[in-house]
Amino acid sequence: MMRQYELVERVRAYTPDVDEDRLNRAYVFTVQMHGTQKRASGDPYFSHPVEVAGLMTDLKMDEDTIITALLHDTVEDTLTSIEDIEKRFGPEVARLVDGVTKLSKIEAQTEDERAAENLRKFLLAISDDIRVLLVKLADRLHNMRTLHFIKSPEKRRRIAKETMDIYAPLAERIGMYEYMREMQLLAFEQLEPAAYQTITGRLKQIREKADVEIDQINQTIAWEMEQAGLKIKISGREKHPYSIWKKMQERHVAFEQLTDINAFRVITETTEDCYRALGVLHRRWQMVPGRFKDFISTPKRNGYKSIHTTIMFAKNMRVEVQIRSAEMHRNSEHGFAAHWAYKQSDKPDGQAGWLRDLIEILETSQDAEDILENTRMAMYQDRIFAFTPKGALHQLPKGSTIVDFAYAVHTDLGDKTVGGKVNGRHVPLRTQLRNGDMVEILKSKAQEPQQAWMNFVTTGKARAAIRRHVRHKERDELVVIGRKLYEEIAARMPGKIGKKALTAAVTRLKLEDEDELMHRIGLGRINDRALMEALVPGFDADDIHVDFPGQGSAISIRGLTPGVGYHLGECCHPIPGDRIVGLRLAGQPVEVHTIECDRLAGGADADWVDLSWGQGSDGASARLRVIIHNRPGTLGEIAGIFGYHKANIIHLRMTARDVEFHTFEVDLEVHDLQHLMRIISALRASEAVATADRVYD
Repeated sequence: MMRQYELVERVRAYTPDVDEDRLNRAYVFTVQMHGTQKRASGDPYFSHPVEVAGLMTDLKMDEDTIITALLHDTVEDTLTSIEDIEKRFGPEVARLVDGVTKLSKIEAQTEDERAAENLRKFLLAISDDIRVLLVKLADRLHNMRTLHFIKSPEKRRRIAKETMDIYAPLAERIGMYEYMREMQLLAFEQLEPAAYQTITGRLKQIREKADVEIDQINQTIAWEMEQAGLKIKISGREKHPYSIWKKMQERHVAFEQLTDINAFRVITETTEDCYRALGVLHRRWQMVPGRFKDFISTPKRNGYKSIHTTIMFAKNMRVEVQIRSAEMHRNSEHGFAAHWAYKQSDKPDGQAGWLRDLIEILETSQDAEDILENTRMAMYQDRIFAFTPKGALHQLPKGSTIVDFAYAVHTDLGDKTVGGKVNGRHVPLRTQLRNGDMVEILKSKAQEPQQAWMNFVTTGKARAAIRRHVRHKERDELVVIGRKLYEEIAARMPGKIGKKALTAAVTRLKLEDEDELMHRIGLGRINDRALMEALVPGFDADDIHVDFPGQGSAISIRGLTPGVGYHLGECCHPIPGDRIVGLRLAGQPVEVHTIECDRLAGGADADWVDLSWGQGSDGASARLRVIIHNRPGTLGEIAGIFGYHKANIIHLRMTARDVEFHTFEVDLEVHDLQHLMRIISALRASEAVATADRVYD
C-alpha cells in the first residue's frame, strides 16, 4: 500500500505547487473514517481508496481528483456526509465525491431497474465532469484486481459481468484502452474460466517458441525503417486473451486457425512519419486486402488515432502492424486523461459526442430495459463512418440505416425523415450504410416517427426517440378513446354529469388530472362501476340495466393509429366496412375484432365496446385463402389480379400442396371491405383459381 509521503511525492513530481497539507489531510481523513474496516483480502479498507488515488497519479490528475479518489467511499461506507466533505475540502471535491459515490441504496423492484437507475445517475454525473468517470474507472479496476479474494462465485460473476457490460465499454469510449484491456481480462477469467485457462496456456506455449521469430520481425522492420531515414520505436505485443476468444466466437474458428496472435507497434516522431512508415511496409511486403484502416484520417469517436495494416511476412506469415506517433500512443493508452489538464480556470465539460447521445437516451427512455439496451448499444458496437453532403463525418454502429444516420445528425431530422440518398442514389429507409457512404436525408414536415422503424434501426439514440414518440402518441390516443368511453358511461347514468362531478371524481380516484382519468379508462384500469361510484358516491350501478348498445351509438376510431391507440385483431383481420367490436382488457389498448370473430364467441374475459370505423376510414390488412390449379403461371396470374386492383401483398405462404391444387394464404393491404370484395370477385372469375375466400382465423 502506498504511504502518505509517497502519494504526495508522486503528485509533486508533475504538480510542484500542489497543496501538500490538503493532500495530507485527505489521506488522514480516509484512514480515520474507514478505521478498522477490512476488505475481503484482509487488508485495511483504506488501502483501496489509497490505491485508487495512486492510479490517478499515474494519469497525472489534478489535486481535487486525487482527493476525490481518497474520499470516494467515505459517504457510502462511513458516517461522513457530503456536507462534511464540503466543509473540509471545498465544494468542488464534494461535488465530485457525490458523483462517484456508489448508488447501492437505491430501492427498485428488479435487478434491471436497479442497474438502469445506477447507470442513469452515473452517466448524468459524468456529463457534468468527466473526472467522475476517471475516478470510477480506477475504483472498478482496483476492485477487479482484488476480485479473487471474494469467496462467493456468484458475486464474483455478477461483478465481472457488470464490468464487462458497462465499465470496460466506458473505458473504451474515452480511449482508456489500458484500463479496458485489464478489466476485460480480469472479467473474462471469472465469466469463462475454462476458455481463459485454455487460451492463456496456449499463449504461454507460443511465447516460449516464438521469441526468436518476434525478434527477427522486429529487427527486419526496424532495419527497413532506418534505411528510409525514419526514427522509430518498434515492439512486438501479444494479442489480448479476451480479444482472441471474442474473435474465435465471432468467426467460429479454433485457436489454431487464427493467424494474427502477435502484433507489432511502430511509434514514429510525427504524423507525417506514420504515412512514410506505412509506405515502407507496403513497398517491402505485400499487404492483406481488407485489413487496412486509417484511424488518423478518420479517428474513432473516442479520439483514437493510428494506422492498422496487415502484411505477409516470410513463409506467408500474417503480421499485424499498428503505426502511430508518440503523442497518439500516449492518448491511445490513457485516452481523455492523457491530454486533459485540469487547472483552476480550465475544466473540461465532459461533453464528448458519444456522451451527449447517452444523455439524450437517458432523457427519452422510460423503463429499465430501454435504458440498459440503448446505452449498451451506444457504448460498445463496432463503428462505420458516413458523411453528410457538406462533408460532416458521423460515426455509427455497423448495421446502421438511413434512419439511424438521420437521428445521429439531429433528433428533429430523424423524426421528419421520409427518404434518403446514398452516394446520390435513392434507397429505402432500411438500407444499411457502409464505410465512406455519403448520405443525404429527405424530410417532410408532415412526417413523424413510425413504429415500423423499430424493426430495422440499430442505434440506441434512434430507438429511444422512436419509442418516446410512439408512447406519447399512444397516450394521446388512449385519452381520446377513454373520453369517448367516459361519455358513453356517463350517458347511462340518471341525470346529466357535469364538469364539477368529473373534477371531484379525479380527486376521489387520487389522479393527477382529467387526462390521466381518461387514459386509465382507455386502458381499462378503471371499470364502469368504479367510475360511476367516483362520479356519484353511493350510486349503485346494479340498478341500471344496460343492453349492448347498437351501432348507432358506436365509438368511432377514425383518426386513431392501428397499433397505438388500438390493436387490430390478428385472429380476424378486421378492415374498414366490417362490423367491429372492441375488447377492453386491463392495462392494454383496445383490441378490435369483427363481430364474427371466434375470440368473441369464446367468451373473452374483457369489457365489450361497440366501435365503428368512422366515415373515410382507409387501409388495413385482410387474409385470404386461395386455392389455385397446379400449372405454370397460375401464381403469377393471381399476383397480377392483386396488382391490377392496387392491393399490396404483405405476406404469402403455401399451406397445402397436392398433384392438382396448391393452397395459399395471402395477407393483403386493402382500402376497405368493398375493395376486398372486388378482389375476391376477380379471383373467383379467374380460370387459375379454384376457390377464393376470406379467412377470419
